[in-house]
Order: sequence, then structure tokens, then C-alpha cells
Amino acid sequence: MSEPLFRDLPEEVCCIDTGFMQPGLAASYLIGSAGRYAFVETGTALAVPRLLQALTEKGVAREAVDYVIPTHVHLDHAGGAGALLRELPGARLVVHPRGARHMIDPAKLTAGARAVYGEEGLRRDYGEIVPVAGERVIEAPDGFTLELGGRRLEFLDTPGHAAHHFCVWDARSGGFFTGDTFGMSLRCFDTAGQPFVYLPSAPVQFDPGTWHATLDRLMRYAPRCMYLTHFSRVGSVERLAAELHAELDAYVELAGEHFDEGGSGGARLRSALRDRMISRLRAHGYAGSEGDILARVGMDIEINAQGLEVWARRQAAAYEP
Repeated sequence: MSEPLFRDLPEEVCCIDTGFMQPGLAASYLIGSAGRYAFVETGTALAVPRLLQALTEKGVAREAVDYVIPTHVHLDHAGGAGALLRELPGARLVVHPRGARHMIDPAKLTAGARAVYGEEGLRRDYGEIVPVAGERVIEAPDGFTLELGGRRLEFLDTPGHAAHHFCVWDARSGGFFTGDTFGMSLRCFDTAGQPFVYLPSAPVQFDPGTWHATLDRLMRYAPRCMYLTHFSRVGSVERLAAELHAELDAYVELAGEHFDEGGSGGARLRSALRDRMISRLRAHGYAGSEGDILARVGMDIEINAQGLEVWARRQAAAYEP
């Protein structure tokens, strides 16, 4: 049985599966209020037909969408922004000030992704990255607010995963749209109805100290839920926040133990991250095989290792005499 394209959540929030890599990995959210709508996250350019199909199935006119809001400009969150805006005549892009220029001219984003994935991989997994006209871009600094059909959205600058990252506070639902800031929680790992969370320490702007402060700031709003891009709505917010703090500390410790410029530390770090992921899932009660776990999160472990290596290299350089 195929996974549903979208799931309607309370308070006029709809979670749409963008179809990135595997079912239930990357979400876009459609928020509604008094007949006006906004997308939070777009997924890749390849996700745009799915988002438009969701509008059609929900009976929402394209002209009723006022805003497209990627939490940051990594391609699994914002890669489809330009292509989606071509289909939404009245919508504007709301983006972090540090990310705006990359949406207007995505040459650096494209070049960076091409260097990692190759031209074929870029086209296969992300599609064409379309620029956004500057006059359709709204920069959202810390404390910026938007009204969506009477629904107030507040934007918080939330570095840690990336310096060009914001989270969006929705007072109506009592939740944040968190991008990658509140980690990843794939529904396939839920046990006894409880979510499992882990951190994405992707290169190149991972900053654990700043991330700790960001998590503390989010929790001061006493959120009832978090809307994760990876994947969907989660509760148990206080427990998950504590686990994320612990994971940040563990990542720093593992990077310190295994970073070895030019040596074998990279392999040891990947092994340690893999072992920690499996151990945590077993403690959570997940009974799937190690092969199943690695099929779902093996790429995340590799990307996390790369991010920790970049961070450790930066730390080492900072302390050179």
C-alpha cells in the first residue's frame, strides 16, 4: 500500500510528503487561515508537482497561496522554491536574510551540490534549481512577523544547523516549524507512539554551542508540538529537547575522540556514529534489523560525519599558535 500524499493535522496544517529519497523523509507544510495559505518548505524541484497535486486535491486555488517559506536554503528544503513560485502567481518567497541572495542567484547552491553529488546525481535527486525574481523575495530577520488570513507567524533566527536558518512560531497551534533545528524524527522509528529524534550535523555550518542556545530559546515559548521537516508533527517536546542537547554533547565528544587530520579518524568517527545510532534505537525499543536502520539513515550518518569533520577541522585551526 502506497504512502498518502498528505495528512491533515489539527489547526489547518497539512503535512505533504515531498517524495525525497524515500517515503516519510521530507515534508512540506501547507498552512491555511481564512482562505489564505502558505507553504513552509518546498522540498526539491522534483517535489513541486506533488505540492500542486495536494492543492488540487484539497480544493485550494493556486492564487490563494500568499507565501512560500523555506526554513533555510539547503536543497531538500528550498530547492523547489523557484519552480513552485512560477506556478503560484501571487505568492512571495520569505527567506532568511543570509539565504536570500542564494535564492535569487542559486549558482553557488548548484555548484556546491554538483561538487557533492555530480551532475547526474544533482539532476536525478534535486532537479533544476530555478532562480527567484528579487522583487518577489521578502527577507525575514529575527522577530519578523507575517499575517496569514489573521494567523500570526513569527520568525526566529535559529543558527546551529546553518547560519541561514529560521524557525517559524505559529501561536495558533502552539508549535514551531523547525526545519532541521529540532532534529530528525522519522515516523518509521516511532515505538509505542513515541518519537525518536537525532541530529543532522551536515556541513558546513554546524555549531554545537549556538545550537544549544537555539534549542533553549525555542523551549522558552513552551511549545506543545514541533513540525519537523524530517518528518511531520511531534509532541513529547521537553523529552526530545533534552535528547537533542545530549546528542550535541555526544557529537562533540565523538569528534574530539576521532578527528585525525589525514589519518584513520574518519572511519572511526563513522563507525562510532553508526554504533550510537543503533544503540539509541535499540534503547528506544526499535526492533528492525541493523540493515534496515542503515538503509534509512546510513546517508545521514555519512553526512553527519562530514559535518563533524569540518567542524573539528575549524576548531583545530582556531587553536593553532
